[in-house]
Amino acid sequence: MMKAKRIGILSSGGDAPGINATIRAVAKTAIHAHGIEVLGFKGGFTGITNRDYVELNMMNLSNLLSMGGTILGSSRDKAFRKALLKDEEAVKDLQKAWDEMELDALVCIGGNGTQKTAAVVSELGFNVIGIPKTIDNDVYGTDITFGFDTAVGVATELIDRIHSTAQSHNRVIVVEVMGHEAGWIALHSGMASGADVILLPELGCDLDIVVDAIKKRYEEGKNYAIIVVAEGVVFEEQEDEEPEERESAGRYLSRKLREEAGIDSRETVLGYVQRGGAPSSFDRNLCTKLGGHASQLIADGIFGVMVSMRANKVTHVPLSTVKDKLKLVEPTNSLITEGRRMDVCFGVDFDELRLTLEK
Repeated sequence: MMKAKRIGILSSGGDAPGINATIRAVAKTAIHAHGIEVLGFKGGFTGITNRDYVELNMMNLSNLLSMGGTILGSSRDKAFRKALLKDEEAVKDLQKAWDEMELDALVCIGGNGTQKTAAVVSELGFNVIGIPKTIDNDVYGTDITFGFDTAVGVATELIDRIHSTAQSHNRVIVVEVMGHEAGWIALHSGMASGADVILLPELGCDLDIVVDAIKKRYEEGKNYAIIVVAEGVVFEEQEDEEPEERESAGRYLSRKLREEAGIDSRETVLGYVQRGGAPSSFDRNLCTKLGGHASQLIADGIFGVMVSMRANKVTHVPLSTVKDKLKLVEPTNSLITEGRRMDVCFGVDFDELRLTLEK
């Protein structure tokens, strides 16, 4: 087995707390433990073919552990992936750049799109390691992705603050959090902040059930409610609309509650604040584990895999098993089960949902 001498690192897709901590872990372990030279490619995958990189060393890796964002920058990689699949010249350009820079391996830090592109690059014969990154926590093959814990912590703190406003003004406040197809942030921040209604893309939503839950609170003498909704929730009346023309989940729900149920409601969208800033201590340590393991895999000559956490242990799974799948919230999730036992409304009739799933 040939010993790796020079590797590259890139970050791609949306930013998330912990990318810099992961870059640091990969590079410092590679340099200190294995004597490997490390290049950091700027702007995602195109940084390779553009030969746009910085040499990473112990000096410029300092102070990255707590830093948000990514020192390497990022870009969406769909166009790059499509070019590799359709254009032989794109593959030749990548091979030429790879050979000129004498790369032995590439570490790709990113979410679902990045892991999909990493799998394509791997299948073309390049030595690739993936590291899963997304606040949405929806990368298949790992129990958790870095950035998720930080995002949930930020969302929980902000929802906690919203409780006092809702109670003071006798209002229902709809809080929209990130999560296009997966409701992990909504579920975890909603449960942690004591939300009364939690709506997830995986379950759908019956507006009548939500209205009934709120009216029940009023009947019990509670004068306000907190609803946490993932941005990817699509209501029945919106299904035929184009995504770009569709009213946001939080705004739509708040408006419907006011107009059709006579409930004083306001919405607030947490937005990009969930993705910014310093990573939590949990995420910092997770990044250290994942990044260090990636460098060890390279030293051991193991490629075509994504580093992952399974049953609280660092391991790895083939990129080929990850690239076309999402990890979604199941109706049987233990937090949902406990929430239902505590009378949290999830906007769906679970008996009907069960029958639908059984079909």
